Amino acid sequence: MFSVNRAAYKLAEKLCDDADEYRVTVTKTESGATMIDAGIQAKGGFSAGRIITEICMGGYGKAKILPKKYGDLELPAIFVQTDHPAIATLGSQLAGWQIKNGDFLAIGSGPARALALKPREIYDTIGYKDKADTAIIVLETNRKPSEELIRKIASECKVKSSKLLVILTPTTSICGSVQISGRSVETGTHKLTKLGLDPNVIDYAFGCAPIPPLHPKFADAMGRTNDAILYGGIVYCALHCKDDEKLKVMIDKTPSKVSRQYGKPFKETLKQADNDFYKIDPLLFAPAMLVVNNLETGTIFKAGEINVHMLKRSMGLDTR
Repeated sequence: MFSVNRAAYKLAEKLCDDADEYRVTVTKTESGATMIDAGIQAKGGFSAGRIITEICMGGYGKAKILPKKYGDLELPAIFVQTDHPAIATLGSQLAGWQIKNGDFLAIGSGPARALALKPREIYDTIGYKDKADTAIIVLETNRKPSEELIRKIASECKVKSSKLLVILTPTTSICGSVQISGRSVETGTHKLTKLGLDPNVIDYAFGCAPIPPLHPKFADAMGRTNDAILYGGIVYCALHCKDDEKLKVMIDKTPSKVSRQYGKPFKETLKQADNDFYKIDPLLFAPAMLVVNNLETGTIFKAGEINVHMLKRSMGLDTR
């Protein structure tokens, strides 16, 4: 049986064993949990960000960072691939666990979700839950969680605190930017699932997105990382579907371009929504382009497009 926590733990050991090389800081909390700072005080880097991306995918996905051209602009881009799309993305990588404690708020992703079953409906859909005595959670935050919260997360995962590993990746950090851009396949799989596709029919998936330049302000950094997927994310997947026409309808509705809020930097969209994610059109959260190979018929579908103008505008290179 697949265990995303056991598979990811092998990757997490690399970060811990070679912390200096990856420019992360490893500490133990009062209750014995392992905490990896990958961007709050530690510098982190591309290499740590790549491994954290693979950890987010529960060890059942691979990531590489290579240069890619977007019009006349060349940027580092993260390429991800998985032969277990439903489990790696929805069952692990999806940022589906909202962590709250007092004034502390963070978005949780990674294999620990498959132990706590956050959110439960996702695991009912893919028919998966993990069994492991260790748990690994990745928190998108610029603050360290309290000891109380550490114990609460461990309890939700039904593991001892000493068996919990917490990785901290601020949005403003290079590790944060890398692991967010590494979610191209996740956003595509999640959008298709929302549109009615059974994610278990997806056999293989590949995706890439640019890693945007960093910004020290959270709102700007969050805007750039979201825009990297919305305007620069590409997803390819191979799946089984008996009905080409039904599949085409879903694929045509998948790219971010179908949203009524498409066409402006995400920072502006969020501001107009009073900084409330729930006021944003859910159709916007998707990759820019999708290519699908139906293995039942051999048909290839394409929808959406890369929007170089919006990528540049997001980074302040094009003010039109």
